[in-house]
Amino acid sequence: MDSAQPHDWIHSFLEAQSAEFGMAANTQAAYLRDLQDLGRWMAGKGVKWETATCADLESYLAHCDEIRHLSRATCLRRLSSLRQVFRFAFAEGWRGDNPALRLRGPGRARRLPQTLSVEQVDRLLGAVRRFGRDNHERLRNICLIELLYATGMRVSELVSLPVAAAQGDPRMLLIRGKGSKERMVPLSLGARTALADWLKALKTQQDSRQKAAPLPRPLHLHGGGPTRFLFPSRSKAGHLTRHRFYGLVKQIAACAGIDPNHITPHTMRHAFATHLLENGADLRSIQTLLGHADIATTEIYTHVLNDRLRQLVLNHHPLGKRKS
Repeated sequence: MDSAQPHDWIHSFLEAQSAEFGMAANTQAAYLRDLQDLGRWMAGKGVKWETATCADLESYLAHCDEIRHLSRATCLRRLSSLRQVFRFAFAEGWRGDNPALRLRGPGRARRLPQTLSVEQVDRLLGAVRRFGRDNHERLRNICLIELLYATGMRVSELVSLPVAAAQGDPRMLLIRGKGSKERMVPLSLGARTALADWLKALKTQQDSRQKAAPLPRPLHLHGGGPTRFLFPSRSKAGHLTRHRFYGLVKQIAACAGIDPNHITPHTMRHAFATHLLENGADLRSIQTLLGHADIATTEIYTHVLNDRLRQLVLNHHPLGKRKS
């Protein structure tokens, strides 16, 4: 039976997943971190990949939970990673068994996602129009927040949007999501206006730079043409980073009088879905707009709505106000 080194196990697994399922770069990075962490733990215990037992893997998961106090979500992701890599090793013939086959993880705690009220979103959209070092930056920030709330995009989908997707005053925006799956989402009038204003500002800036001097390398394609990203930056990726946008949302929230600890870009995605549901949209439509592969993921928003309705009755119904 052919064998392979641990390094080969991890990278061969990631290459196969990417080729077969179109695994996104962020997902690949998460798998790599998880499996490297497992590898370091096994090396410290003298456990080899080709001979690791189910008990060994259970000990590692217990170490993550009880010793390192990692979150439930992180432990579940680690469990998923090692299940898949050992399934792959068995299929490749590197092992004669799969020690992860009978592993059981903790049940996932159903936690309602944080969201925003319509009034809070309005305050955020008002604050972003005052936030920025200059008009160019303000137009970019307005476009980012308007698009995020109008479409419910994941932050990675938003910051990496190509200019080509936004040309010609589109009524619908083509989004490339997880696994390179594409979906179409409609744009609100506010988002279309913000997008048009930002495209005009972006073109004006690039035209002026081209007249003055060649664009800096990060704002060029490899062939030397203008940037292909809607939100370009000097980052290695060539576009605004998720980390930078995360910080921007926190700063804008503070300007809007909203606790920055209670908002992230993903909170806006939750608000998009929750507000659609509150106004009569069906789950299947919301699933399509969010790009969820499984409608069970979308169903969490029904719990958000039910919780709000329960609080409404408790706070405003005469019987709900009575003390027991």
